[in-house]
Amino acid sequence: MSSVFEGYERQYCELSANLSKKCTVAASLDGEQKKQKVSEVKTGIDEAEALIRKMDLEARSLQPNVKAVVLAKLREYKSDLNNIKSEVKKIVAGNLNPSARDELLESSMVYVVTASADQRERLMASTERLNKSGDRIEESRRTMFETEDLGVSILQDLHAQRQSLLHANNTLHGVDDNVGKSKKILSNISRRMSRNKWIITTIVIVMVLVIASILYFKLSK
Repeated sequence: MSSVFEGYERQYCELSANLSKKCTVAASLDGEQKKQKVSEVKTGIDEAEALIRKMDLEARSLQPNVKAVVLAKLREYKSDLNNIKSEVKKIVAGNLNPSARDELLESSMVYVVTASADQRERLMASTERLNKSGDRIEESRRTMFETEDLGVSILQDLHAQRQSLLHANNTLHGVDDNVGKSKKILSNISRRMSRNKWIITTIVIVMVLVIASILYFKLSK
């Protein structure tokens, strides 16, 4: 049920109980005191009607499965307020004879006791719902904190893995650089070996020609 509706409901129950008591007191008074107390009751009735209008607007914005229950309670509150209005009309109707006033006082007292008991039960039920809502909120907060801690732990793990990947990437770049340098060195060695091979081959050919020439001149003599 809406927490807003429950807040209006608590205010109405307290106001209704207060109005019922004032009606009982007003019925036993005379003259200006009676008028003053009746005026207080009428002001309270206006406040109660405003609360009922607020509850009605809030009830119509609820989900269908909750709306039906809330509107039923609202009808009870409207009936309760109509009973209070009827009591006020009886009080302001004029001079009551002692027996009529006693009857009104007796009926008012019965109504006050009954209304107070009903209102107390409604308040207790509302308090219990609020306590359950508080427990659910607390449980939700614990779950939220646990989820937050888990999220922080995951983020820390991801950060550590990212650092490891960056380090591995840097290491790979270093290996690539070393491989590149090694390839250059090997290429230089290969070129030098090839050049040296041609030099050695040329020297051997020259030596062979020289030896052949020497032998030729010796043999020709």
